[in-house]
Amino acid sequence: MTAANATETLRVELGERSYDIVVGADLIAHAATWIAPVLARPRTIVITDENVAPHYLAPLRASLQAANIDVDTITLPAGEQTKSFVHFQTLCEDILARRVERSTTLIALGGGVIGDLVGYTAASVLRGMPFIQVPTTLLSQVDSSVGGKTGINTRHGKNLVGAFYQPKLVLADTTALNTLDHRQLMAGYAEVVKYGLIDDLNFFEWLELHAQALIDGDMDKRRHAVLTSCAAKARVVAEDEREGGRRALLNLGHTFGHALEAETGYGDKLLHGEAVAIGMAMAFDLSRRLDICPGQDSGRVSAHFDAICLPNDLAVLDTIGWTADKLLDHMSRDKKVEGGKLTFILARGIGQAFITRDVAEAEVRSLLEDWLANRSG
Repeated sequence: MTAANATETLRVELGERSYDIVVGADLIAHAATWIAPVLARPRTIVITDENVAPHYLAPLRASLQAANIDVDTITLPAGEQTKSFVHFQTLCEDILARRVERSTTLIALGGGVIGDLVGYTAASVLRGMPFIQVPTTLLSQVDSSVGGKTGINTRHGKNLVGAFYQPKLVLADTTALNTLDHRQLMAGYAEVVKYGLIDDLNFFEWLELHAQALIDGDMDKRRHAVLTSCAAKARVVAEDEREGGRRALLNLGHTFGHALEAETGYGDKLLHGEAVAIGMAMAFDLSRRLDICPGQDSGRVSAHFDAICLPNDLAVLDTIGWTADKLLDHMSRDKKVEGGKLTFILARGIGQAFITRDVAEAEVRSLLEDWLANRSG
């Protein structure tokens, strides 16, 4: 077995809620190997979307049925708009109409939208049903499928309704990344590089050397990136499951990014990973302005993003009519606001992120005004 085809298992250590993350190629076609042992009983409902279903629903169903596991399926519309109260209610009713029991396992087959929605549904229906994550995008494989954050968006902001609810298993099939379009792959890469920027300079330097090969389809590089990212997140989640401390570091770029997503309406104008990329560039720029981070490190981040064509300024957006006040209002609704103060993840340098609530609003306003005026940092 080559390195690219090897399967590796990581463990998220959470006591009785511990679970495995399995990473490797061609896992979906053999999914029952890992899924069957964690089922309370052999009945499942696979929930996916219209983009993913044509590629992976049939092989997943075939593997489960070959292991004598009952499989029902639900296919939802694709896109961020599916993470809504409307689709949450519809999904709950659809599941209940199938006369499920608490031992029935929901399987989320898709990207972050499906994973977040199905996870929240699993936490809610019958006051808790087991669920499994089978992430099919780079973003969901390295971030949203791991750690138990589930939820939906509201008109007030992103992920403001949800629950911490851990899956029974995460099955990350790196072969699934081959069907991603370039834009979705790059959005996922933003979450990969985030781990290097938070606390792993060596990983960031590895990405500087190998990111293009990863993006171009090198399976060994992709596998290494997914494993490194999942291992980093598993360690943080094991230390701080409910984001009372260190886990907040994983939100690098998100305070700014969520505001950008809100202003664009949570649609295809700006994907979550793209918003996070711009948000991380803004966080490093703010760190530089506050004389916390050397300008060379902030510049190095922007240079890396430029080298691989990952958005890191506002030039990709139509910002006509945007104001610093609007963005600050979105930021004030963030679920990490505490005592009326915004939570920021800033950096003393690459791999040296930290949490702070001591940034003056005037400093943030100045940065936002400059970025909007220049449409770049």
